[in-house]
Amino acid sequence: MTTPAHIAMFSIAAHGHVNPSLEVIRELVARGHRVTYAIPPAFAEKVAATGARPVPYTSTLPGPDDGPEAWGTTLLDNVEPFLADAIQALPQLIEAYAGDEPDLVLHDIASYPARVLAHRWGVPAISLSPNLVAWEGYEEEVAEPMWAEPKKTARGQAYYARFEAWLRENGITQHPDPFAGRPARSIVLIPKALQPHADRVDERVHTFVGACQGDRADQGDWQRPAGAEKVALVSLGSAFTKQPAFYRECLRAFGDLPGWHLVLQAGRHVDPAELGEIPGNVEVHSWVPQLAILRQVDLFVTHAGAGGSQEGLATATPMIAVPQAVDQFGNADVLQSLGVARRLDTEEATADRLREAALALVDDPEVARRLKEVQAQMAQEGGTGRAADLIEAQLPEEVRK
Repeated sequence: MTTPAHIAMFSIAAHGHVNPSLEVIRELVARGHRVTYAIPPAFAEKVAATGARPVPYTSTLPGPDDGPEAWGTTLLDNVEPFLADAIQALPQLIEAYAGDEPDLVLHDIASYPARVLAHRWGVPAISLSPNLVAWEGYEEEVAEPMWAEPKKTARGQAYYARFEAWLRENGITQHPDPFAGRPARSIVLIPKALQPHADRVDERVHTFVGACQGDRADQGDWQRPAGAEKVALVSLGSAFTKQPAFYRECLRAFGDLPGWHLVLQAGRHVDPAELGEIPGNVEVHSWVPQLAILRQVDLFVTHAGAGGSQEGLATATPMIAVPQAVDQFGNADVLQSLGVARRLDTEEATADRLREAALALVDDPEVARRLKEVQAQMAQEGGTGRAADLIEAQLPEEVRK
């Protein structure tokens, strides 16, 4: 019997990092644990809806309303903000938890302060990964080539020196690379089917629990038009949506396609006026209840983020993957290799190519078979309940008695 514990979760203000953890947090609260969740204020309400107590802190990272350009264009542009944010956030979090230290720390992969705090407090830490994890050989095959040039620059060397100094100040002698990328324990909130080189992942460290989606009823519902023979959803997620030219190609691809209906999520950075005339079989929104729609459509045109990719797999929906950044290119390749998607890079995603891919995917029985196969595999991974079981298993022995 596990007695109620204080479990502290730490994340950043980004939908793709917060959303995957929410059902797990809700389940831990339902099991009687007291859960606090350190998060910038923009996500406090979403966190509170799970029953956890938000612990707000001020972040210097670009927020959910900022466009992708706020993250810069180079590798160092991408990583330096996380370190700077961690350094300034740590004192806030030390103060916020003074006298109320948790029994266990859960953390998103982007939350460096959480790992430092767990070390300071002497409590277990578990990574909740919303996307792929490192496999045996990852450093040699991916990280080292990617960092080879930046590490030769004064800026790159200064980044590593600052990171190492900050870790040492907090009693951690580990090099920044394994500190950030090699957790002692990790629960992976994606299906194993989405993991590259899954056969080389150390499953003593990483456990794949698959989709932890919940019913999402609070996000609203959507009704499929009665007369639609085929329905497609186009969504590039929440961060990389400023693509009016791509959306215009989607309108051209599906706007006059007999029997088809198109749902287009254009994001908050695109004015519908930029899209020109909207065909009668198209509905355009700044945001949609994605999972509710995916349960009813025939095709998903996605940026192949980890969340969208697994939602497409969980609902057995054929996909056209149009990756925009970071892990999405790898996810797109995995989806294509599974036989459930076609990858089109943005510059290739013309109306003709989109239409050709759509018609091929939705009428292919082999695609449908592969989707059902992956969907069945995901159902065996355990989802939210298994994630909560694994977290409780890591609680200190005196709490588990």
